[in-house]
Amino acid sequence: MKFTKDHEWVKVDGDIATVGISKHAADALGDVVFVETPEAGKTVSVGDSFAVVESVKAASDVYAPVAGEVVEGNAVLASAPETVNADPEGEGWFAKIKISDASQLDALMDRAAYDAYLATQ
Repeated sequence: MKFTKDHEWVKVDGDIATVGISKHAADALGDVVFVETPEAGKTVSVGDSFAVVESVKAASDVYAPVAGEVVEGNAVLASAPETVNADPEGEGWFAKIKISDASQLDALMDRAAYDAYLATQ
């Protein structure tokens, strides 16, 4: 699993990246009440806003950590947004993206680097 400074995570299987928000981000948001995931076929670049998560505290954009084509949005989140709080780094994923440039993963942090980054915040 890799992480961004914006608190997204990426888990890679072949050329497919599953993307969500970190437990830290989910905890900071509080109770998630709405999630808008991207449609399959949408092309994203690194840093593009591709999903929205709303909680009782705030609405936040979710940014693409890698470029590629969305192959699936997590439809479960439309009717069960609380899944993001219950399992943010598992079943609460937002989208699966077919990676167009795997070298972009090199710019992301591993768990230890992400934890060290959080300690500085």
